[in-house]
Amino acid sequence: MPASLAAVKHKIDSTKSTRQITSAMQMVSTAKLNQIQHHTQTYEVYAEKVKQMLSDLVKSHSATSAASQDDVYAALFKKRAVKKTGVLVITSDRGLVGSYNSNIIKQTLDMMAKHNLDKDNTVFLTVGKTGTEFFKKRGMNVVYEYSGVSDVPTYREVHSIVKTAVQMYSDQVFDEMYMVYSHYVNRITSNVIVHDVLPITEKSLLNDENEAQENTELNNSDVSTAHVSAEYEFEPSDTEIISALVAQYAESLIYGAILDAKTSEHSSSANAMRSATDNADDIISTLELQYNRARQAAITTEITEITGGMTAQE
Repeated sequence: MPASLAAVKHKIDSTKSTRQITSAMQMVSTAKLNQIQHHTQTYEVYAEKVKQMLSDLVKSHSATSAASQDDVYAALFKKRAVKKTGVLVITSDRGLVGSYNSNIIKQTLDMMAKHNLDKDNTVFLTVGKTGTEFFKKRGMNVVYEYSGVSDVPTYREVHSIVKTAVQMYSDQVFDEMYMVYSHYVNRITSNVIVHDVLPITEKSLLNDENEAQENTELNNSDVSTAHVSAEYEFEPSDTEIISALVAQYAESLIYGAILDAKTSEHSSSANAMRSATDNADDIISTLELQYNRARQAAITTEITEITGGMTAQE
């Protein structure tokens, strides 16, 4: 076999091996996506109920009045002068996820430019090695980092992230906090979300409620539904109940975002591996055509040489 044919043949075999790997990785990511989707949908029901209850209490001013008490979670309602801004960025620990990480980082930088944030007035809380390494290399102040989030994260696993973020706000490490993560829309589409998490405001709660109600109406367009605000009786006291509810709301925001981000990560990984597999198929087809043409040309040359030799002998 000529050297050129051997080289093309080697490229074909190498690309086929790569295609097997990317195809297997696509199946693994798809399986992980299916697994986490069920978990995420179940948690969203709980998170929505907590948000709805707190929204009702805010409308009645019960929550904001209870926030005057000296409590770590109730203090999440207290707005103060902003000296430092905290940014919680959720990225992946690894690559091979397409544009997942780059989109999140780009949106974070755009948000910083919009709000005039820089390394002097911003602190970062990073979930995922990619974000940690990116911001550290650029001299940003990363006050908390977390890596190794499992494929289907449990609340117990990421509780330290939630607790640390809330405690840092209470300790005035930062005076407001934004959260940047990739929101899973469907298996093809994900959108980067920039969400102002702390302090909790009546405006943000009611906006979230309105968005949730609009989504419900769109999903149930053939059914007339309306949310009726409930009346609450507090036992043992409104302060204790609302403090516990605010804690659950803050925790649901951050944990829900991590679940959502992980779902989007698996989707991006599956899409990236599918694209890689399709590209490998295209390369293999091109190389096989090139190989067959070169092989045909070599055979034609051999036949011509044999025919020429026979003619010369005659």
